Amino acid sequence: MKARLLRFYAPRGLKIVKAWMQYVWDEGWNRYLDYYNGYGVGFLGHRNPKVIAKIVEQLGTLMINSPSFDDPAKDEVLEKLPEVLPSSLLNVYFQNSGTEAVELAFKLAMNYTGRKKVVALKKSFHGRTLASLSLTWGKEYRKPVEGALYENVTFITPNSLEEMDKVDEETAAVFIEPVQGEGGINPLTAEFVQALAKRAREVGAVLVYDEIQAGFGRTGYVWAYQRLNAPDPDILLSAKAIGNGYPVSMVAVNDKIAESVVSGMHGSTYGANPTALAAVSGAIDVLIEDEVPKQAREKGKLFQDLFEEELKDLKIVRDARAIGLMIGVELRVKPSKYIQEMQKRGILTLKAGATVLRMLPPYVTTEEDIHFAVKTLKEVLQGS
Repeated sequence: MKARLLRFYAPRGLKIVKAWMQYVWDEGWNRYLDYYNGYGVGFLGHRNPKVIAKIVEQLGTLMINSPSFDDPAKDEVLEKLPEVLPSSLLNVYFQNSGTEAVELAFKLAMNYTGRKKVVALKKSFHGRTLASLSLTWGKEYRKPVEGALYENVTFITPNSLEEMDKVDEETAAVFIEPVQGEGGINPLTAEFVQALAKRAREVGAVLVYDEIQAGFGRTGYVWAYQRLNAPDPDILLSAKAIGNGYPVSMVAVNDKIAESVVSGMHGSTYGANPTALAAVSGAIDVLIEDEVPKQAREKGKLFQDLFEEELKDLKIVRDARAIGLMIGVELRVKPSKYIQEMQKRGILTLKAGATVLRMLPPYVTTEEDIHFAVKTLKEVLQGS
């Protein structure tokens, strides 16, 4: 007899026993190209040596420590962050997951403005705890706890300039994913984000960019909003890739938000623990030394070029888009059976939105991998 895992999604029928960079192996030692990537957390590659070295070194000295006490791991990360963060966002707080980062941003915005209304986008996904779920569009996520969600949230249409007036003087915050991940790999336009940011500033609302999936190099820029020539936000949220799979998230805020913080308004038992910050330190080293955004841009372009060449005549394909290494192939049908078929052929992918086959390759994926992935996808879709 053994305990049973509580499952909210059907298992994929695969037991993974080992991973290295862009590959994983099952118990039969069959190798898979991992474009599922733990929902994108392993963007720097499974067991990236530079990240692992930092974690192992840290475990030899100090594994846990409260945010109330200083330690060398905090000092090291705080010294490195100006290399990757905008100069206006150098006040940071660390937690364990993306949804916690959203929850803190929600609280900071309300505390700073004294307002209660929040604006988010249709097709958005910000997390599954109560405040973050209140900002998430999908009914399938919201329905079980609908009555407990925060009600004063207004959803507007992405890339439409017709609803800017819904951001008004009662709005505490505007939450934006520069590229909607779970919603379907939907990139926001520069015109829309710039207009929405301008409107938020006009009415004194806090501008929040949720870069939990898109950020830290994946779209070909350190932060996805930078590809849109958009202004810096008041609050920037990051997780997933900043620890390369180690549970950690970061909230970065401007000086005005930082100065408004009230003692005791928030806390985190494991926030800023030294082991997590060692992972962040190693991840920053990789991002800079390996020119990760540049590699993501170049490899994303190869994906896009191959999509245009190989998938253009397939009627089942509605659209194929690669924003760096954030990739969505939008189908005219649900993608589940094609995801399973890709798995049988040695490539792990996942769904986004209702009809998008999503791929989240690590930056270490090679040209050979990319050609193999697109060729396999074409064969799978042709078999439909």
